[in-house]
Amino acid sequence: AKMAAAASELLTGWCLFGMALLAILIFCWVYVRKYQSRRESEVISTITAIFALAIALISSALLPVDIFLVSYMKNPNGTFKDWADANVSRQIEDTVLYGYYTLYSIILFCVFLWIPFVYFYYEEKEEDDGNTCSQVKTAFKYTLGFVTICAVLLLIGAFVPLDIPNKKNSTEWEKVKLLFEEFGSSHGLTALSFSISSLTVIGMLAAITYTAYGMSALPLNLIKGTTSAAYERLENTEDIEEVEQHLLRIKSKCRDGRPLSSRDRRTVQQLEERLRTLRRRERHLETIERSWWTKFCEAVRPLKIVWGVFFIIVALLFTVSLFLSNLDKALHSAGFDSGFIILGTNLTNPLNMLLPVLQTVFPLDYILITTIVMYFIFTSMAGIRNMGIWFFWIRLYKIRRGKTRPQALLFLCMILLLIVLHTSYMIYSLAPQYVMYGSQKYLVQCLNTNAHSRGNKGVRSLPAVVVLFAFLLDQCIVTRTYLFLHKFWFFSAAYYFGNWAFIAVFLIGLIVSCCKGKKSVIEGEVDEDDSDMSDDELSVYY
Repeated sequence: AKMAAAASELLTGWCLFGMALLAILIFCWVYVRKYQSRRESEVISTITAIFALAIALISSALLPVDIFLVSYMKNPNGTFKDWADANVSRQIEDTVLYGYYTLYSIILFCVFLWIPFVYFYYEEKEEDDGNTCSQVKTAFKYTLGFVTICAVLLLIGAFVPLDIPNKKNSTEWEKVKLLFEEFGSSHGLTALSFSISSLTVIGMLAAITYTAYGMSALPLNLIKGTTSAAYERLENTEDIEEVEQHLLRIKSKCRDGRPLSSRDRRTVQQLEERLRTLRRRERHLETIERSWWTKFCEAVRPLKIVWGVFFIIVALLFTVSLFLSNLDKALHSAGFDSGFIILGTNLTNPLNMLLPVLQTVFPLDYILITTIVMYFIFTSMAGIRNMGIWFFWIRLYKIRRGKTRPQALLFLCMILLLIVLHTSYMIYSLAPQYVMYGSQKYLVQCLNTNAHSRGNKGVRSLPAVVVLFAFLLDQCIVTRTYLFLHKFWFFSAAYYFGNWAFIAVFLIGLIVSCCKGKKSVIEGEVDEDDSDMSDDELSVYY
């Protein structure tokens, strides 16, 4: 009966996993097709973008699954369940660890090989429309640099351990042998962890740039809404009339045969460009005003406001919790040399207080963690969409509905892959003990002053004691996520300072978003460098 029940639970789990995977793939396909340019879309770039985006979303779901599995193996009284013996526990741990191995290896493959190759292939295709073989060779040549960087990171992580015994009488061969023995004992975990941590630092910079801004811009844009299409059409018509009158005044100077001055010719050229842009805006506004989608958005406007309020509450909860967690590290950690790591929680934060309460009602705590992770991903998407893709002060690409180039979509997916890697550490910063142990409890001997009550066994939840105590008792299982987070103290120190930068950028973005007015209903849809052919894609969306 127990075997049948276990098999039934396993089958149900696999069915839910399959449904979630199918939902992720459908969402990725819709998202990529929504933003990619119809005139420049390519099969390989589309498949690559969908695959990379799906890997990003699946990787973000590993953290809640990891926490659930280590918690599910124990009873509320602190004892292990009957089926969760040492072998089963080890199998579950290995399965999750292999899942991390697989997904993180795929991320390395995408970031260092596949996405760069596809990107450089289409860059060469735009410059040389002739020989496909030449384009492939050139793309491989540029991609080789990324592969070299990946190999260097793996070698550093594999053969440069952090803690080598200092034996003065040991020979060089013994030291080299020790390096290979340590690499073999870790099964490549250290090498992969170092490479992933290096990418996580880049993901931290992307999160500071895009996610922090998206967390403030997305909720406020939902609350404020957009301007009316009819009102914008009226203003646009007045602008068209003003530009046309200005053109007529300048052109009237040459009615008697006199040529225009160079200054007037430049002005005429600028005004004609401006007039073409305004007429494109007129066509866009007219199409949007008549579309069923605009009417539907107006009908669900109250729902958007509710979602905006909910998102801003989540953002404030996230930011306050992150601030208190970082403040706790600043006051009670061992400092920079330890990576600002602390054992236990001295300053509690709203999220740390909320999770133990939600643990009493299954599965509210997992829903909250999943909500925060997915919120982190979707605000990152919103930040990238609103800001575009930048290289320092140079704007490389814009993310626009139906007009995004294949290279821009590849950049977007790569940035999301890097941000997802940083998500696990952000959640760990908010609730370190929960991320390490979930809702596990353990048995502890309670020693009271009353002699009759000595030796009674009690049950405690992990957040109530020092984490090291749980290690000594050997009664709780640590999540596999933690193994990838704190292998190297200097990465932890970088994440600590990155959290302060994240909070600062979020507050700046919140102030800027509050001061800005409503967005245009065609925000980012019409630019001066657009061609008139781009207007033909309007009917796909409106």
